[in-house]
Amino acid sequence: MTSYTKSADRIAALTPEQFRVTQKNGTERPGTGEYLDNHEPGIYVDIVSGEPLFASADKFDSHCGWPSFTKPIEPAHVAELRDSSLGMMRIEVRSTHGDSHLGHVFPDGPRDRGGLRYCINSASLRFVHRDDMEAEGYGQYIDQVEDVK
Repeated sequence: MTSYTKSADRIAALTPEQFRVTQKNGTERPGTGEYLDNHEPGIYVDIVSGEPLFASADKFDSHCGWPSFTKPIEPAHVAELRDSSLGMMRIEVRSTHGDSHLGHVFPDGPRDRGGLRYCINSASLRFVHRDDMEAEGYGQYIDQVEDVK
């Protein structure tokens, strides 16, 4: 069983933007994230803990300015918390083990895929290409990844 943890070394290795987003509950500017237009097959993991969060097969273009997913690859690795900041009620999404701020989840996703839209900051993610998943210890998730064109 893989152990996913938050460590001072990993936090120290973050870029200023990754630190602001994951540790200070920040949000990257819409349309600027590294993974917004990524269409490669693979999974997205927490930049801090490495825990698997989302699969490319569940990514879709929501036209909101951030990478969007219909569901987590491993629901136990995604915590959902009430967020009443900015004068509105939202559901914040955090990684369970890394406690990284990831983004928010909204009920306006594709109805035929469950109706949810996980709106996620690229700065909180690291992409692992399908070709590298086995070597990096994520082989058990290959069946959840498909070619994305």
